[in-house]
Amino acid sequence: MEPTQSALIIPIPEAEPAVAALRARLDRSASWGVPAHITVIFPFLPPDQLSPQVLAAVRLIAAGVPRFFLSLDRVGWFDERVLWLSPNPAEPFRELTNRLAVRFPAALPYGGQFRDVVPHLTVGHDRPGLAEAADAVAPALPIRARVTALRLITGRPEAGDSWQTLTDFPLG
Repeated sequence: MEPTQSALIIPIPEAEPAVAALRARLDRSASWGVPAHITVIFPFLPPDQLSPQVLAAVRLIAAGVPRFFLSLDRVGWFDERVLWLSPNPAEPFRELTNRLAVRFPAALPYGGQFRDVVPHLTVGHDRPGLAEAADAVAPALPIRARVTALRLITGRPEAGDSWQTLTDFPLG
């Protein structure tokens, strides 16, 4: 089936050992085939609008943000409904999100439903067992990673590993 959505994410493969089993139970995007990640822009543009010009603009924005190291160093919550891990530093994620939102105003982060976008790696949401998951993941912290690229993925918001990598954009 053809993809219906796209997203710009920073995959964090170093987090998979600590969060994969939890995300499989508690985060529906894991069932779509989306890896452990920090969202930069979702939803991005519809897949049929991902022209060579759009890809070139995203590549230029990504190249303007230096590569960096991060540490997922604490558990966070949104209203006790969403369990997440906090990246330190968070500023490079905000910078990417802001630059992309300015360049692509039709692609507001989370559809514009939040005034302040908080960079985070979702472990689970809206499922029983989140408190236990927080207790399970905390001993694995901090998780350290090197961030070198922004990833464009496309897919459908449904179970079945439909989300695939379209391309990676190297950071500067």
